[in-house]
Amino acid sequence: MNIPEITLVAGFAGSGKTAWIRQQIQDVASAGDENIIYFSPGTGNVPIDQTIISAEFPQIQVFRDGEEVEFTQQIPSAKLVYIELGFYLELGSLSGLLEYFSHRKVAVLPTQIKDSEYHPWADEIIPGIPIKTDLSAKLWRVITEGQVVDEDSLEEFWYETIHGAYGDVSRAKAVFDVNDGRSIYCDFVAGIPPTEFLELNLPRHLSGRPQRFSGIEVVGKNLDETILKQTLSDCCLSDTLILQYQQQVKEILSQGMEL
Repeated sequence: MNIPEITLVAGFAGSGKTAWIRQQIQDVASAGDENIIYFSPGTGNVPIDQTIISAEFPQIQVFRDGEEVEFTQQIPSAKLVYIELGFYLELGSLSGLLEYFSHRKVAVLPTQIKDSEYHPWADEIIPGIPIKTDLSAKLWRVITEGQVVDEDSLEEFWYETIHGAYGDVSRAKAVFDVNDGRSIYCDFVAGIPPTEFLELNLPRHLSGRPQRFSGIEVVGKNLDETILKQTLSDCCLSDTLILQYQQQVKEILSQGMEL
């Protein structure tokens, strides 16, 4: 009988939970083992981490909200199961779902944090990113599926967002479709040097509006959600501009040129 190894991973926003899981999956997948499941509940219609992991590891099974039944049905046949608990979830929120499965609990925490709700909960503490924790920070999410964002405008919007133009942002991450057909990942953690946008391992979308996930999640204080949403909307392209960009990219690619 197969007994899956189930790991629950929790921690503060931006502490490195998803990065740690991705590293574990990478280590196992590189050894040829692909019987892996990933589930991150509570993300609703903004499944950023699921999208990143699906693109990076297309061979594993990734489950979203609303797929709890399918997830539990697949657990017995899996070798490894990773469940990521967002900071906004109660630590016991999955007790009913996992009551018949043994599992270990891992907390990814900044090293300066010595006492938190995660410490008595976890079986193992993993040193995480040395972020400043603020339990009063709020979560803002917006789905942008079907939209194409002008990359130059996005760079300006992202710079303004992480530098306090719309509130005190401690964590931000997003997946966007941009004008040359790529799907890109934007990632920011306060106190850590900003990273470049990362192109996801997904096909270029060059035919109309993309029908795949895109969206943004921001954690912070005093967020001006109205201005955030309006400014992001201003970065989105019209149907006419989308068509023009797609035709240009197709022509460039047909000539064997690099973008």
